[in-house]
Amino acid sequence: MDKQAQDIPRIGVLPPGPLDSICDVDGVTVGHHTLAEGALQTGVTVVRPHGGDPYLDKVPAAVTVLNGFGKSTGLVQVQELGVLETPIALTNTFGVGTVANAQIRSAVAANPGIGRGMATVNPLVFECNDGYLNDIQALAVQESHYAAALAGASARFEQGAVGAGRGMSCFSFKGGIGSASRVACAEPGVAYTVGALVLANFGRLPNLTVAGRPFGRRLAQRLDGGLAQAGENAAIVPEKGSIILLLATDAPLDSRQLRRLSLRAGAGLARTGSVFGHGSGDIALAFSTAYTVPQLAEQPMPAVAMLHEARIDPLFEAAAEACEQAIIAALWRAESVTGRDGHRRAAIRDAAPDWRDWLARTEF
Repeated sequence: MDKQAQDIPRIGVLPPGPLDSICDVDGVTVGHHTLAEGALQTGVTVVRPHGGDPYLDKVPAAVTVLNGFGKSTGLVQVQELGVLETPIALTNTFGVGTVANAQIRSAVAANPGIGRGMATVNPLVFECNDGYLNDIQALAVQESHYAAALAGASARFEQGAVGAGRGMSCFSFKGGIGSASRVACAEPGVAYTVGALVLANFGRLPNLTVAGRPFGRRLAQRLDGGLAQAGENAAIVPEKGSIILLLATDAPLDSRQLRRLSLRAGAGLARTGSVFGHGSGDIALAFSTAYTVPQLAEQPMPAVAMLHEARIDPLFEAAAEACEQAIIAALWRAESVTGRDGHRRAAIRDAAPDWRDWLARTEF
């Protein structure tokens, strides 16, 4: 296991991949571009499903909308056609249009026939509102930031307050990007990997649950029922924000099965204490790297034996565990950030330096 993974609470019972990240699914890479200057605390994160051109070689995918308060783009075509045509981009709410334009320009540069002799391209951008820490009205995200994140995509990447996660808040502390993976035996002698990456920007502190323990309730009591650094009363503030949950797997699944897998991301989210609040945009997407679907009709469609439905439960368990672990990773790997108008979100590990002792207690 990656050494950094040992510095956060361990979730569940399934083994992780060697990196304990979404990049344990072979071919998947992640890149960030971070803006961190004064009132500008935001950025872009890009997930590449493989090293090639996803417009020409699409990957099967599906989406579940747990709560539809989000302002993402590209979901309708994923739901209809069951494929990804671009890398997956994450950013802030007001950056969606700019990043979608950047995705279109990137695809057209690689395939000049797009929108002329070839079909148009479906950009796919997810968002969360980082307006508490970031001056979202400044519209600071630029097309070049998407290009930089795409160019920097790698199997090893930072987590926490980076990229699209720079300005995000989670359970009234600093949130952001988190990732994890789990290995599941769905068939005798055959193991598949399920990797998760989240953009975590949600939750009420008293609801925070870590490895089944009421961690947030105890932390709220330590803070006298409120959060002085945010000027909030953590006991009464409604759940607001959003979370984007991305799942990748090397298991051979079709889009219908991937929709079922994406739904299980909600199980991992709920385990951390979310109730998918009214003002929260909670969206999950799952994709498989086991095969690709060609853009060009002259190329043959793949002939792949899909995983039998009766063997899919281990993947459901892996998806729930990986998403739960990824949310905890986003919290524990985030640094404290001060942004717009002096607003500050503290790192949860600084507020609870004795978290190991808390989780080790038999009585909580």
